[in-house]
Amino acid sequence: MNKLWKRRFRRFRDRLAGKFFDTRYGRELLINAIGPRVQTMTIDCGDHVITFMPGDYIGKKIFRKGHFERDHVDRLLAILKERQLLREGCTLLELGGNIGTQTIYFALSGSFSRIVSVEPDPRNFELLRTNISQNKLGDLVTLVNSAAGETEGEIDFFQHRNNYGKSSAFRQSAADSKIVVLVQPVSKILADAGTSLDDIGLVWMDIEGYEPRACRSMEALLSRKVPLYMEFSPVFYGQEQTSAFVQYLAGFYEEGMIFREDGIASVKVKDIPAGEQQFDLLLFDTPV
Repeated sequence: MNKLWKRRFRRFRDRLAGKFFDTRYGRELLINAIGPRVQTMTIDCGDHVITFMPGDYIGKKIFRKGHFERDHVDRLLAILKERQLLREGCTLLELGGNIGTQTIYFALSGSFSRIVSVEPDPRNFELLRTNISQNKLGDLVTLVNSAAGETEGEIDFFQHRNNYGKSSAFRQSAADSKIVVLVQPVSKILADAGTSLDDIGLVWMDIEGYEPRACRSMEALLSRKVPLYMEFSPVFYGQEQTSAFVQYLAGFYEEGMIFREDGIASVKVKDIPAGEQQFDLLLFDTPV
């Protein structure tokens, strides 16, 4: 009788624990309790699976919520389609593919005939390749293990310890690890990927402060008024370079939209604020 009650208690305990750890708070406790021996995890997110590092900021967020800022992708695509800024059958150029979260969301949207995803960090790139492969998106997505910059060669790259999405060409912490990565102009990246400049219908860029140099390497795309969505980071550029970057962008685009946590605001590109730390920015020209 004692053994029977023990079995019943264990089943009750396991059912109760299962329900608790399937809540957002329970998932947060669970992911934070995972030790360093667990190097990667794979979870089912409904219409895709994703592999991530449980100790990383992005991985923790995916485990808690089931996605990483997928609403940002959905919001952007809705705006582009509403304003007739997205050509059917075009190619997406993604600079800063990270582990492939946004890459997958863009792919599943059906909005692009091809995606070229560029990611310099070798840690992220291996997971990016895994996630594209296990979701059977290899025919749609071309992966490039490189940084995007003005010249071809190598640059110092600093790997953030706890947030791999914050790794960049700029050291942000004394704990960052320095490595050397390949850097190429966007024009060469696209040529090597067999992609015409005319095919690009959207540039999505999140490269932690390296945006000015990447933009100067793809002036042919900017001249074509290709919609450009990026993380705009005066905190990295500094006041003088921010003002110069705004003036540079205003030479190609007239209209913009700023995305902040409290909402979206339209802006003339020449009037992009230089005094804020960071925000997302969409640049475009309204079709005639």
